[in-house]
Amino acid sequence: MAVIHNTTLRPTKLELLTTWLPSRPWYRGTDREPQLARVGGFRLDDPQGEVGIECLVVTDRSGDAPVSYFVPLTYRGAPLDGAEQGLVGTLEHGILGRRWIYDGAHDPVLAAELLALFQGRAEPQAQNASDARDESVHHHLGEGAEAVAIGSLRMVGAATVVSGPGGTDLTLNTTTEAATDGRPGHAPAALALHIRRVLEPLAQEGVTGRAVAVPESLGSLTGVWQSADGTEARGLFATLGAADR
Repeated sequence: MAVIHNTTLRPTKLELLTTWLPSRPWYRGTDREPQLARVGGFRLDDPQGEVGIECLVVTDRSGDAPVSYFVPLTYRGAPLDGAEQGLVGTLEHGILGRRWIYDGAHDPVLAAELLALFQGRAEPQAQNASDARDESVHHHLGEGAEAVAIGSLRMVGAATVVSGPGGTDLTLNTTTEAATDGRPGHAPAALALHIRRVLEPLAQEGVTGRAVAVPESLGSLTGVWQSADGTEARGLFATLGAADR
């Protein structure tokens, strides 16, 4: 389970993101410095216990209208080889010392755990409490042959990462483990994981339902955040599909 340390961070995560966000192709801000507030998110556990994983939702209020972003981050005790372009910055943790902070899309540990979350093998953890499940995070997989077969897939190697105005796309290379339910599957050789960066609230019927089906996707991941008017919004965080190759 994720352990939350009540300690100091220098600089803070929001201070790092204030510098980093304007350099992203999906950032919708102007020439003004971002005015960020943390408004939601959840954590995931690294099975090896080495990498911190936090999926933040931050809102930028520097423009004419607030914009909320989904920003998965990983925290490491040493640099991640080959992930220089994903480095957000470094900070000093009051207990753990220096931490290297990465855009989680460039960290294979986060990619593997997001896949596990879609499959129901990983549990979303509360952002601000230790050993507490976050019940607001909902995952959905379809019922077709490909979607059923995804449950037996495991990620191998590093993902291919491409970011653009619409968000961040990861191509996950996979291998198939033996199915546990005896059903035949038709698993894709690679999966397309799309991380939605700019968040929009779903229609009201999407807010109340646990499962959200997205056209042309095999699975979806939704979560909540606090909107500018103080109400709770639910939106699409990520989708999973078969990669086109």
